[in-house]
This record gives sequence, C-alpha cells and structure tokens, in this order.
Amino acid sequence: MGLVEHEEHDDTGSVERSLLGFLQRRLPDAVDLRLGDISRVATGLSRENWVFDLSWAEREDASATHLRPLIVRRDPEGGLLDTDRTTEFGVLRALEPTTIPAPRALWLDADGSELGRPSLVMERGTGSCDYFALNGERPLDRRVALAESFADLLADIHLVDWKALGLDKVLTNPGADAAQVSLDEWSSVLRADQVEPLPELELMADWLQAHVSPSPRVVLVHGDFKAGNMLLDDNDDVVLLLDWELARLSDPHEDIGWITQPLRTREHLIPGAWEIDQLLDRYTRRSGIEIDAARIRWWNVMSCFKTAVMQVTGLGSYLADHTDVMYRLTNGCVLAAFDLMES
Repeated sequence: MGLVEHEEHDDTGSVERSLLGFLQRRLPDAVDLRLGDISRVATGLSRENWVFDLSWAEREDASATHLRPLIVRRDPEGGLLDTDRTTEFGVLRALEPTTIPAPRALWLDADGSELGRPSLVMERGTGSCDYFALNGERPLDRRVALAESFADLLADIHLVDWKALGLDKVLTNPGADAAQVSLDEWSSVLRADQVEPLPELELMADWLQAHVSPSPRVVLVHGDFKAGNMLLDDNDDVVLLLDWELARLSDPHEDIGWITQPLRTREHLIPGAWEIDQLLDRYTRRSGIEIDAARIRWWNVMSCFKTAVMQVTGLGSYLADHTDVMYRLTNGCVLAAFDLMES
C-alpha cells in the first residue's frame, strides 16, 4: 500500500480503563472482572486492533469463573478506509447462524462515546495468519488443497441467503447497479481525499465509466478476501475469516475481480499448479454462478482503482496529522490497471 513509516503512540492504560468500564456495563452481574494481557496488535491497516483476555466470576457463585479471549476493533483517527462499525457488527451478527467462519460479534460502541471512537468487541480466534500461504513452505499438494478450500469458501459466501438473514436491512441492495454504485463511491472518496491532481486516476475512472454494465446477480461479497484475512489451524482449515468491514451486497465478480487482479497474484495463485482457470473452475462448480471474462476485467481494473484511492486516503490522513502512517500512491496499481485497460 506504499507504507513509508509507522510510529505508534498508544495509551494502553486509557484504552484499558475505558474498556473495563464498557464491559462492566455489559456484564452487570459479573464480579472480579479483569482484563489480562491487553495490547495493540500490528495486524490490520485500517482499524486499531486491541487483544485481551476477559475474566470474571458470577455474582451468585464466585467459584464459577470465566475466561474469554477477545479483540476490540476501534476506528483510528485516520487511515486507509472510512468504514462503519455498526454495519460490520450487523453483518457479523447476521452471519452467526450460517457455516461461514466469521468472528462472533459481542458488543458495539457505535458512536465511540464509551471507548473513545466507534468500536466493536468480538471473540478472538486462534490460528496462524499467513498472507502468502499459497506460496510458502508447505508442500505443493497442501498448498493446492488450501487454494481449493479458499475458492470453496468464497463460493459459500456468495451462496449465503442474504435476504433470509435480513442483510438487506444492514446493507444497501444496489440491484443491477452494483458496478456503478461501487465506481461512484470510490470516485467520491477520491474527490474528497486527494490533495493534488491525479490524472492517472482520472483516466482509470473514465475507462471504468465507459465500460460499466448492469450486474446480473447480487450476492454478499466480502470485499477483501485473502489469506491474510484468515486464521488457519494446524490442519490448514480456515478457523476464521476476518475483516468484514468492506462487506456489501454486490456483483459476485467484485470479489472475483479482487482476487484475480495482478496485484494479488502471489496471494491467490500458484504458478503452474493453481492458475486463474483452475480457481474459476473450482468456484463455478461450487457456486453454480456463471462468470463472465469481461466483467472480471472490469472488476480487476476497479480493484486497482480502489487500491489506489486507499493510498490517496492514507496520504490525506497523514498530512492531516490523523495518523503516523505515511502512504503514497505507488506505480504498481496504476500500471496494472493500464495494462488491463489496454488488453
């Protein structure tokens, strides 16, 4: 994302005090409520993630003790994304009765009046996180099996009955205008956050507008599907799929375009063993959703555009002194988009 530097200035004591009061109000019958080993973890570029162990006893039976590993996702003062914790909370709650391995959301501070900034508290899973699990040290057969499981999981997300789960009350249904809605949204973010003329991004936006088309199907999309947002156990099973802040109702090609864009090759493909054709074949057989090459190309370019806009937002936050992380617009996403536009 064009990360230049990062210096953290966390007031752990202040967060701990606020969090303790927040949890005491949610668990009024708990006694001896304590937070253990609270710390801010480095994972996540758009939210503050604080992990801790919550322990307490029951008022009626002090010998009945509980220990629960939790994580707080709190809005930073500035960063790559401006997303809504209430929406993320609603999505996670709606997914609870499904087989999708999403974290269980427990409590929400929607306006930040208790925890300083909008936050949600979730159960914390165990497992390892490896952005490049498909191209790491595992034997090839295990990496291919892992890639197959990722394609199956994405298909399962797209097969979720979002109407039955009430997700249309949490997320906006764009209907056939999913592509146009996404382009308008990210173009608006660019206009609001850019601090200088960016003609290369204007060219990308113009191309996207000229090639936008109606979407034939609306599904739940994750928005940032990748191994780096998964926790894996020792058997390479996905324990949790994290970071649902970009989840939306949209065209299934949005997620497909995100994972097949040139910038994501190392995360989603295995040269010579798991190429785009194998990925799409596995996904289609699992989902029954027909995939269109022209739509993939459009969403590939849209993914590059979105990545570039995030970098612009990150730079704006840094210049406004809202974050210590400095981002810059890198050539990678721009050149990748231009190659796709000319193909």
